[in-house]
Amino acid sequence: MSVKISSTPVRVTIELSGEIDHHNAAALRLEADEAIQMHLSPNVRIDFGNVTFMDSSGIGFVLGRYRIVDSYGGNVEVVNLSKRLYSMMKLAGLEKIVKLKTK
Repeated sequence: MSVKISSTPVRVTIELSGEIDHHNAAALRLEADEAIQMHLSPNVRIDFGNVTFMDSSGIGFVLGRYRIVDSYGGNVEVVNLSKRLYSMMKLAGLEKIVKLKTK
């Protein structure tokens, strides 16, 4: 699993690749949270375009970042979801709190 983070004054983009599971989710959370809290951008985009596997830790990852960003009035957008990952997130109810976009 790897993460690439970039930022502009209006957006922090978190690009994930590889597998997201309970073994690596903690490290992802720390890196993403640090970037979000440093920039406090009004928009956070989480890009799942290169994610090859995800268990429920991926849903927890999105939910946790949403809670941080929502606390200061920002928005989260999850992009480049495969149909399978989109279905998982939709079943978890994430479409009610974040924007979900497929590839």
